[in-house]
Amino acid sequence: MILVLVEQDGGQPSRSSLEAVTAARRLAVAAGVPLEAVLFGAGASGAAAALGAYGVSSAHVVEHARLDAYAPAAWGRSVAELVKAGSPSIVVAVGSDRGQEVLAYAAAMLDAPMAANCVEVRPGELFEVVRQRWGGSLLEEARLDGPVRLLTIAEHATQLEEAAAPSVVAVAPFTPTLSDADLRVRVVARVAPEAGKVSLADARVVVGGGRGVGGSEAFGELEELAALLHGAVGVSRVVTSAGWRPHSQQVGQTGTRIAPDIYIACGISGAIQHIVGCKAAKAILVINTDREAPIMSRAAYAVIGDLHTVVPAISAEIRRRQAS
Repeated sequence: MILVLVEQDGGQPSRSSLEAVTAARRLAVAAGVPLEAVLFGAGASGAAAALGAYGVSSAHVVEHARLDAYAPAAWGRSVAELVKAGSPSIVVAVGSDRGQEVLAYAAAMLDAPMAANCVEVRPGELFEVVRQRWGGSLLEEARLDGPVRLLTIAEHATQLEEAAAPSVVAVAPFTPTLSDADLRVRVVARVAPEAGKVSLADARVVVGGGRGVGGSEAFGELEELAALLHGAVGVSRVVTSAGWRPHSQQVGQTGTRIAPDIYIACGISGAIQHIVGCKAAKAILVINTDREAPIMSRAAYAVIGDLHTVVPAISAEIRRRQAS
């Protein structure tokens, strides 16, 4: 059996978790073993039912009186107990902050090997993986050796794909044995995004702004363009460090990793940490006065010019076409 951790919110599996499910299903099919999932939180049963389209046969919904919010050690303990009860050969999660953290806890509790941010898995006697290191600038080949192997799949490294033959998911509750120590770190509050706002992680169009925007007051032009394209605004780290925009909008290694159809990068030089966050975009349009900026090497399209001239011109043309 192969076990996959699925993140969900409000009864819907996250897109990146479904990418991990896709990768895990391919391993399960190759090994001729069933694919099972583990889910946490309110709405988990509804999210579990949606996994049948991706080949999951059984789902373990974790329930505990004290587990009403995310607690990394408690989630890790739950996964470790499921591993001991079900003896999966492989445990998979998406390489999100949460997926990395939970599997790291589980691996420590099981004294088992773990590989993070894998982009390729080669099962077999040697069980080799290829994983991203140093913010994606290096690919490392490694071997995992142990009775159970834990790994996370790098976000956007796997193309989302439903199973050829959908299944009906058998949902079963699972109650772990938790201690006070497992609950010392937990989420105590959540701040909901503004109603109607497009999530940065899920946006099909992202308009990004960097140091070249010039200041917090100048982001209105980018917000207008993003709204016209039904997209979201993203920023580089220097913007959040300057206090111009909130960290929740940061794209990069220490921010959100995005995979839009198009990323419009305005006034962004393209440090490697930012490239890590946007390299999964299907296309990148760069607007910059510096034709030698590092991000140019990643661009499918580039406009050499002042973003404060180019961006309003794009918005005006979109409005003109929408009105005609």
